[in-house]
Amino acid sequence: MTDLHVVWFKRDLRVHDHAPLLAAVASGAPVLPLYIFEPGFWAQAEHSRRQFDFLMESLQSLDEALKARGSALCLRVGSAADVLADLHKRHGLAAIHAHEETGSQWTYDRDRAVQRWGLKAGVAFREQPQNGVVRRHNDAEAWNRHWEAFMSLPRPKAPESLMAANVPAGEWPIAEDFGLPQDPCPGRQPGGRAEGVELLRSFLAARGRRYRIDMSSPQAATGACSRLSPHFAFGTVSIREACQGAMRARADLELDGDSTFAASLDAFLSRLQWHCHDLQKLENQTSLSGRNLMGEPDVRRDVFSDGDPRLEAWINGRTGFPFLDACMRSLNQTGWLNHRARAMVMAFASQHLWMDWRHPAARLAALFTDFEPAIHYPQAQMQSGATGSAIPRIYNPVKQSLDHDRDGTFIRHWVPELATLATAHIHAPWDAPKAELAHAGIVLGQTYPMRIVDHMAAAREARDRIYSGRARPARSHGAVPEAARSRQPSPARKQKAVAPSRAPQQLAFDLQMPDRADSGHSPSV
Repeated sequence: MTDLHVVWFKRDLRVHDHAPLLAAVASGAPVLPLYIFEPGFWAQAEHSRRQFDFLMESLQSLDEALKARGSALCLRVGSAADVLADLHKRHGLAAIHAHEETGSQWTYDRDRAVQRWGLKAGVAFREQPQNGVVRRHNDAEAWNRHWEAFMSLPRPKAPESLMAANVPAGEWPIAEDFGLPQDPCPGRQPGGRAEGVELLRSFLAARGRRYRIDMSSPQAATGACSRLSPHFAFGTVSIREACQGAMRARADLELDGDSTFAASLDAFLSRLQWHCHDLQKLENQTSLSGRNLMGEPDVRRDVFSDGDPRLEAWINGRTGFPFLDACMRSLNQTGWLNHRARAMVMAFASQHLWMDWRHPAARLAALFTDFEPAIHYPQAQMQSGATGSAIPRIYNPVKQSLDHDRDGTFIRHWVPELATLATAHIHAPWDAPKAELAHAGIVLGQTYPMRIVDHMAAAREARDRIYSGRARPARSHGAVPEAARSRQPSPARKQKAVAPSRAPQQLAFDLQMPDRADSGHSPSV
């Protein structure tokens, strides 16, 4: 028996800003960095091969960082409680260190099972908070203050060395071991700590200048957004790192008089706080993937299953609405979509096609490399009218197209069948004169689909059905406090406490990269 201290990595795949890792090192005992591949996790409908591939790249990066400090990453396959029980039987565990995870009901139940096992086995399970999330916390006003204080704390530095444990590292599994089918995604973002740090650098140095203006356009947002969302989802970069880096960069911009860029970083900081606010709401109610925020929906929608032609047309970008199809094809090929397009495609499924939100939300989640339950499922419910919102969100896909792709560039890239169609008709080809369609070589229903629905008529019908079902108010489960649902977090630009206490070091990220002040504003959501 060696009295090992296990560091159980979950969605925190880094050695920087990692309090559980430092706590294990501080014990003075051998440290076993552990990652558990859980078949039950990968069997969930919202998980996919593209997410697994990003995970594997991030784990390889983590393994390299750990080896440089004296210990390889230990890999195991199985349920977490069973894996830990086996390690305890073979090697003797003194404690398990981990971050509190705010995820799905499945991960919550998994962590509870580990807690129960630890109590019976006499092994301490020591969890530490991250992202400013607080267990069993319902006071929104106090949470804002707590979040600001958490984000202002100095980030723990990575340990210089680890006392390695004499435990076999294990073999690296492959996607087929978990029944994950092929999932072509040629434009998927690569995983790994270095990729995430470089994204943050380039955003804060240059790419983020037009963030506030361009983040609503699916075309422009590809470069103007930070693209850190998958790195936040898997924890290769911490939100505190991004927050402190943005605060420092914003201070520099104010000194330079660059109000445009500073305003974009204000918007970015606000989004970071909203991200954590959504995590806190999920912490208070873990079953959002299959349960309405409000007790009963105003009206019941149709339940769709895989193979339904309407569902498959929607998920594959074959609805006959060019902008909507371009968004879905882009998502299929890249694993990412900007926030406004995510809202529109989900709303179309629920309102125009009248789908119950659960199944299309799970199918959509599997396409996102950056799937984050705390953001995805509440948004899916909001766009579907399952949150009791007073005004149903019914996006007009043609208006969205005109607003965010007026010249049709995004459509032409992702829907090449329509590339030669005049801009005047590319947003609604069903209204194009027959001669114009013939000149462009387009035959609706053959070279490009007919509209799956009349969007104006479908929107009117959805609105009528929603309002006719509101004779009685929706009943809340009470799991999410009203204050937490409705109160907007205080604007990040007013949070002076968030400013890092040791600004000159905040952009180095412990990667031996030059500081911004020495690098001529080298690039970096």
